[in-house]
Amino acid sequence: MEYETIKPDFIQDSSSEILTAQEKPILHTENLSIRFGSNPVLQNIDFSVFKGETIAIIGESGCGKTVLLKTLIGLNKPDTGRIRFDGNDLNKLSYFDLAQIRTRYGFVFQQAALFDSMTIRENIAFALVQHTNKSKKEIKEIVERLVNEVGLSLQVLDKKPAELSGGMRKRVGFARALALEPELILYDEPTTGLDPIMSNVINELMIETHTRYNVTSIMVTHDMKSACNVAARIIMLYPIAKLKDSEPQIIFDGTVEELKMSKDQRVQQFLGIKN
Repeated sequence: MEYETIKPDFIQDSSSEILTAQEKPILHTENLSIRFGSNPVLQNIDFSVFKGETIAIIGESGCGKTVLLKTLIGLNKPDTGRIRFDGNDLNKLSYFDLAQIRTRYGFVFQQAALFDSMTIRENIAFALVQHTNKSKKEIKEIVERLVNEVGLSLQVLDKKPAELSGGMRKRVGFARALALEPELILYDEPTTGLDPIMSNVINELMIETHTRYNVTSIMVTHDMKSACNVAARIIMLYPIAKLKDSEPQIIFDGTVEELKMSKDQRVQQFLGIKN
């Protein structure tokens, strides 16, 4: 059954306007490399993410985009190199300290990854119950506010994820990611499986989430329309197997305008540009 969708008052027409990033990096990778068995997936990845930036990571399937995203939150441990979040080396943190750092992240999973046995209310409240001392009344107010912000009716709160459409589950995933007011949100293919209209709604939500909370955002996507509308900066990875010796895996790092003007044939091919 499809439930009523309410467009939040603050959502306006789609816009690619992004707040200017500050000077201090909130996230930095240095010589980051990962292999699964004998297969290298990421190789000498170096980049910095600055507070307030919105970055899209693109590249063909198998180039390591999602592996990189999960490594940035400490779900994968690099074989070499390091990741610093707000100056903290994730590899050197204890399990407890890493768990505390993760409360400063929000993660929107590709398929929402909601808990099937929980109601929508319980899903959104999960992190608040686990990581804060807020009262039931405070948590109830936060959950209801977040549901409104992502454009859903309060009537969905007592439903299970299976009773909602894919687009609605995506928005519940947004609400859950925002519950702890994170400094950095990671999006894994946020528009995959959605029709063009719902994809536009999700793009608008990402833009307005950034504006409302001044949050730093990193998204992995195959959707170039989404990447160009939402992100101010694009990073493109290339599969290691296709690289020449000592060639960097990041083959592009720049603005949307620079991406469209790139003379690199690999970039042009990915964008579908014909010479």
